Amino acid sequence: QVQLVESGGGLVQAGGSLRVSCAASGRTFSNYAMAWFRQAPGKEREFVAVISWRGLTAYYADSVKGRFTISRDNAKNTVYLQMNSLKPEDTAVYTCATYRRPYYVSSTYYRKEEYDYWGQGTQVTVSS
Repeated sequence: QVQLVESGGGLVQAGGSLRVSCAASGRTFSNYAMAWFRQAPGKEREFVAVISWRGLTAYYADSVKGRFTISRDNAKNTVYLQMNSLKPEDTAVYTCATYRRPYYVSSTYYRKEEYDYWGQGTQVTVSS
């Protein structure tokens, strides 16, 4: 059974930084791309970033490009999202997800349907 457990969320002031983590188990972590999504109150879940299985390639939503960095440590089965220059509009529940196919990232990596396992999420709140 695949399990994804996020941690590291919290309250931060605008302009600050935060790093969230996602620990994975139940699947050969290093074979799968991993992504972060977020969902703000009253809004749809949206793509934030994805990283390939070896960590060589990453893609970002335009809204976070240049401020957020996704990374992974395959020895620790963990993916990270470093968030800098945070804005109040970054407030959301951040959830990690694992790609549905090994050794693969499609051109539609931003679609929720590309992922098959999801964590419970961690709340990030940015105050103005």
